[in-house]
Amino acid sequence: MNKSLKINLLALLALTLSFSACKKEYESIQSVDDRAIQTYLAGNNQNFTKDSTGYYYNIIDQGTGADLQNSDSVFYSYTFKLLNGTVLNQTSDLAIPGTYLGYTDRFAIGNRPFVFTPIREVLSKLKRGGKATLIIPSNLAFGNNGFSAINVGSNENILVDLGLYPQSKRNEIDELEINTFETNNSLALTKDPSRARYTILSPGTGTAAISLNSTIVVNYTARSLDGTVVDDSTDGTFTAVLSTLFKGWQLILPGKVTAGGKLRLVLPSDLAGGQSPLDFDIEIVSVK
Repeated sequence: MNKSLKINLLALLALTLSFSACKKEYESIQSVDDRAIQTYLAGNNQNFTKDSTGYYYNIIDQGTGADLQNSDSVFYSYTFKLLNGTVLNQTSDLAIPGTYLGYTDRFAIGNRPFVFTPIREVLSKLKRGGKATLIIPSNLAFGNNGFSAINVGSNENILVDLGLYPQSKRNEIDELEINTFETNNSLALTKDPSRARYTILSPGTGTAAISLNSTIVVNYTARSLDGTVVDDSTDGTFTAVLSTLFKGWQLILPGKVTAGGKLRLVLPSDLAGGQSPLDFDIEIVSVK
């Protein structure tokens, strides 16, 4: 065998071994993931179905109604956990996510976008009101690098509790969120026919009645239902014509408060100009 041919054969052998090693390493990650998941399931006496792509799922409650299509709007919940039960990320009944079923695999976690296809596939197996648990192997989740922003280590398998709310419309979800908010905070708000809720802390002592054409000076703080301040002005400088402000303000302020008045106002999303309900503290400084 000449020297050149021998070198070429050795190079080919090295390349083949390198490819085999890479393939073996990739398969070993899947194998390690699967062994850890099966050990977890056996230790917790749980019976899950394995999908052909490697994730495991268990339908806890099928839900009711018609089968859902990717183009249907859904409101859903999720809780991401490690297999040891450590909670990584979860939704709240005060801020329920909603989108088309076909987009339920998209997440923003730790200011980074992720796509978890198994979540959409499992939610697609449910009807409204349904619940399921999903285990995503690391190679379909955060991978070898993990994700330190939420304390996910290398090759961590992720358990996800999933649910679809029975409600199909934004105003129905608003009612659920506001009811939860009111109960959690032991509030007794008056509910207007518009669905705005309020409590008058002080009606005020001004003589000028508020109308849609009134120019009002107000101090206010706007919060999401979880208490996060999203906007405020409390130095007595915010001035506007009422007809240009939130629809909920236009419906509630006239006839209920005047200069010096204070109220708490909780608005569903369509009356708060956004995608979610808002909780306002409002003080009327002056009315023109």
